[in-house]
Amino acid sequence: MDIVVLIKQVPDTWSERKLSGDDFTLDREAADAVLDEINERAVEAALQLQEAQSGDTAGTVTVVCMGPDRATDAIRKALSMGADKAVHLLDPALHGSDSIQTAKALAKAVGTVGKFDLVIAGDESTDGGMGAVPAMLAELLDLPQLTHARKLETDGSTITIERETDEGLTTASAPLPAVVSVNEKINEPRYPSFKGIMAAKKKPVSTLSLADAGIDPSDVGLANAASTVLEASPRPPRTAGQKVPDEGDGGAKIAQYLISQKLI
Repeated sequence: MDIVVLIKQVPDTWSERKLSGDDFTLDREAADAVLDEINERAVEAALQLQEAQSGDTAGTVTVVCMGPDRATDAIRKALSMGADKAVHLLDPALHGSDSIQTAKALAKAVGTVGKFDLVIAGDESTDGGMGAVPAMLAELLDLPQLTHARKLETDGSTITIERETDEGLTTASAPLPAVVSVNEKINEPRYPSFKGIMAAKKKPVSTLSLADAGIDPSDVGLANAASTVLEASPRPPRTAGQKVPDEGDGGAKIAQYLISQKLI
């Protein structure tokens, strides 16, 4: 089984994240960058499926990433976990692409991989949180989609998932090839071993420009995005709270404050 995994480098959630002052896009250079945790789980899901196969049926795991130069670090992390090879869609013209443009670009990049049986993605990235790219990618690739998977298994011709929603758990299946998005309950990703880290340095990474992937520059980029940020301002600093000294009447003072704020 040949599996493609979509990965993304995102600002570390522990870093200060901000928008750039000129075009209001995410300032990726201002924060530490990491492989998105949900993508680590997607890679782990692919590796587990690969390890469950044997011999010629084991196939390959290819990671596909769209991002700037520094996204190479995220790619190497996925390769050190055990992925076999990678495709890096790298072009300055991609800057500022929205979700629709991203899905179109990724569809083209996935198309360069060749034959595949399954595409696995995280359900949403921590920097964007749109949760729409896997579904749009499935539409563009004309493949069935199974989303928000917390468990998945395959018999080689069908993929079956346990799907979690606000209403409960459901089971869904689709013939391969298909697109699956996973949530944070799918697994606990492995830590790269020293051997895996060293091996990752020798694994092939194909770097593609827009022209290499057959992407029209007018289909991507901030100038062609369907949405535009007109204004942004930093979150105001937190102000000091109001202390209520308790001299036996603290409860009454708090109640009076809540009444003044029309909260009770």
